[in-house]
Amino acid sequence: MSSLLRTRSLCNFLVPRNVFQASKASYKKFGPPPKLIVKGFPDQNKLKPVLKVPILGAGQKVPKMMRQRRDMRGCEEIHTKFIHQQYGIVALWGGELKFGHFEMMRNTINRKLDMNRVFAIWRVDPPWKSVASKGVGAKMGKGKGGIDHWVTPVKANRVIIECGGTLEFEEVKKVLEEVAHNLPFPARAMNQVMMDQVDNEAELIRQENTNPYTWEWCLKNNIMNCQYYASPYDIEWSHQGPKFR
Repeated sequence: MSSLLRTRSLCNFLVPRNVFQASKASYKKFGPPPKLIVKGFPDQNKLKPVLKVPILGAGQKVPKMMRQRRDMRGCEEIHTKFIHQQYGIVALWGGELKFGHFEMMRNTINRKLDMNRVFAIWRVDPPWKSVASKGVGAKMGKGKGGIDHWVTPVKANRVIIECGGTLEFEEVKKVLEEVAHNLPFPARAMNQVMMDQVDNEAELIRQENTNPYTWEWCLKNNIMNCQYYASPYDIEWSHQGPKFR
């Protein structure tokens, strides 16, 4: 009996009371997180290259166009809103875009923005208007000179580039301001909130204006013979105000 008790006590001493079980490490492969799909995303996020010279039809002669400064004068009345209602660059004054300006905008945006999260689209046409010029030292006469380059006329308030995606305006503002600074005319990087604010301020001024004698009314009614001093462009675009002539 004593030997049996001695054996049980020895077995109780050999069996550990608190057993610590270590956790086993295993390899788990998780798939990529789901991408946030923005409605209206184009098929290609990057800005596409534009043609330096427009493609003409078979047998079509290359046109030599007039300067037509009226293509840059006045205010844009169609392409003044964002399609995707996010961010973009808006022209503050009229001017002409050359092929080098298109390449500058495309390279700056495609290289300095994360195209996995952002997209950019053109809102202006490729160069379509020919500009003729004669060589240095050429004599006057003998007809119009040859075509030197092609440009795209832009009016004030025209949306040039539009960006969007899954990022904030502060992330793209610096790049858009750099592009706007290098354009041949004043431009501004804006978002949809800023566009709405400008429209609301203009509407508020129009509603609270108590002066019945507007710029358009005075010109069209020839007050104090003002049409004698005004240009035809002032009368044509009088509904846009004296700023856009």
